[in-house]
Amino acid sequence: MNVPLILFRHAHVYSPQDLGFCDVLCAGGRIAAIGAALELPPASWPCEVVQLDGARLIPGMVDGHVHLCGGGGEAGAHTRVPRVQVPHLTLAGVTSAIGLLGTDGSTRSVAESLACARALEHAGLSTWCYTGSYELPLVTLTGSVRGDLVHNDRLIAVGELALSDHRSSQPTLQELLRIASDCHVCGMMTGKAGLLHLHMGDGPRGLELVRQALQQSELPARTFHPTHVNRNRQLWQQTKDLHRERGIFADVTAFEPDDDSLGVAAAVADWLDSDLDPSKLTASSDGGGCLPVFDGDGGLLRMEVGQSMGLSDALVQLLASGRTLQSVLPTFTSNPARLFRLRAKGEIAVGRDADLVVLDDAGRAREVVANGNWMVRNGKALVRGQFDDQTPDTR
Repeated sequence: MNVPLILFRHAHVYSPQDLGFCDVLCAGGRIAAIGAALELPPASWPCEVVQLDGARLIPGMVDGHVHLCGGGGEAGAHTRVPRVQVPHLTLAGVTSAIGLLGTDGSTRSVAESLACARALEHAGLSTWCYTGSYELPLVTLTGSVRGDLVHNDRLIAVGELALSDHRSSQPTLQELLRIASDCHVCGMMTGKAGLLHLHMGDGPRGLELVRQALQQSELPARTFHPTHVNRNRQLWQQTKDLHRERGIFADVTAFEPDDDSLGVAAAVADWLDSDLDPSKLTASSDGGGCLPVFDGDGGLLRMEVGQSMGLSDALVQLLASGRTLQSVLPTFTSNPARLFRLRAKGEIAVGRDADLVVLDDAGRAREVVANGNWMVRNGKALVRGQFDDQTPDTR
């Protein structure tokens, strides 16, 4: 893929820290220089100059929970969600995504997730995957967690193993500890994320099994990464309490809230206002996943599909409420990059990957560059996958 030289002039750069107004030069897919009034490269080096006139420039978002090959299927094969398309991510300002399986580890596979990740990377994005799914025994590629995490560079963690949910395999404490131990040790061996990404359901036990695992083992708190923790207020309170006690990371999901849940914007605001560690909160979209509502017998009442645009919507809401971009941006960028040990992602700094998003006045992605290549211009997707729909973009 062609990787041009791009010089952004007079950008208001959030790295995510507020760096003020400066120029940013991208070369070879990375950030080559940041500074005031950077000199143009030699004339023989073709360079596109983009005048931003003070527009905000942020790192590309890191979406740590995307069903790249689609989720769903909980009401029959006809309810399987299609795969995620390139513009579903880029129009939301997402340049890095981590793919996973959910309820269905029978007709979906880790191999399929990897294939979808490679297709998105061919289009210019950065992608990784989890091994496993909701169920036990874990669905893997090589037959074991250690085999997957040690021998496949794109597999970086285990997820999303389901707890406190009627769709869970109801793992015991010892089973949970054994999987988490494999994650932690493999993370040490490989420099990968080395964590266990946990789907949290609405069950009344909530995070109790995670609490017991931390009390009865030597595993670091970062090994356990519960997601969907904003799905009900009891679980949200348990999450904040366990964070105060043990320092766990937490992941909030971009879904439409109801009376008993919190949207991402409300959850981020509450976390910051509760004086919790702002570096230990991440946000993800559940993009491509089924967002089901069940009756008391486990029957599906209705379902929606997660969209990465939910992350963009949350950022807009936070800014509209008066939050500063510098205070909320790490939740979507540097926090997940650091947690998942994606060392070239999540920040605007010399040597990092050139994943950059220009925001419009409301805070939506107006222009998007991934690995130094244009993906979105003026709110329109420039790059699509081989079989992506050719319908007009919708915002």
